Amino acid sequence: MEIFDDEEVVVRTPEELKRMPRGYQKALISQIMINTEGELSGGDDYTMMFLPLAPNAEERQVCAERAAEEYDHYKIGKRVLAEIGIDTSHMESQSIEERRLFADKRLHQCTTWAERGIYSYIGEESALIMIKEFALGSYKPWADAVRTIILDEKIHIAHGARVCRNLATTDEGREQLQAALDRLWPVFRDLFGTPESERSKRAVRYGLRRTTNGEALQQWEDAVIPRIHALGLVVPTASS
Repeated sequence: MEIFDDEEVVVRTPEELKRMPRGYQKALISQIMINTEGELSGGDDYTMMFLPLAPNAEERQVCAERAAEEYDHYKIGKRVLAEIGIDTSHMESQSIEERRLFADKRLHQCTTWAERGIYSYIGEESALIMIKEFALGSYKPWADAVRTIILDEKIHIAHGARVCRNLATTDEGREQLQAALDRLWPVFRDLFGTPESERSKRAVRYGLRRTTNGEALQQWEDAVIPRIHALGLVVPTASS
């Protein structure tokens, strides 16, 4: 089956997916696999990395709630993949270090509560941008499934905002936030991949995404830079 340049792609069922070009199938599977692994690792981050940093029982509970949501997001991807014959159960017995699809060890090395706030308020905006695109994607079983994730991601970002704003009320807190932002800023940028990636352009052509890597990165910066300024922080340089 050939996809023409002026053709809008819509794939409604796993059976229709089997008739799509191999390039489309590979792009879709890669997208779902990467996101699904990332959601599982996100749950581990909340339980193993952030919960021990929480300053009180209330914040521990919030971390536990966010972790449960991340694990639920993982199960959504697992189900969609199972419908097309792909089993992700092996991910569940892997450590974060063993997972290679959504891999950046710097993301899993947060050691301060300020980094916990920046992770969600600034970093999780990248996840929200991409999931909004998936929800408009051409493979309808995946698009329909991820719509339930969007509200959860907004709640994650809002919690990060609260953590950051509370810290930003003191000079010491702003210093901690700036240090956290300086370390994590290049990590967040790298999540978008190579700006001119041909793979991202093919995903746009197939209707699996709405923006290329570079365009998505720009959307993210447009969203988070005003938040950084509002906290009284300085936006790091791209190479920081």
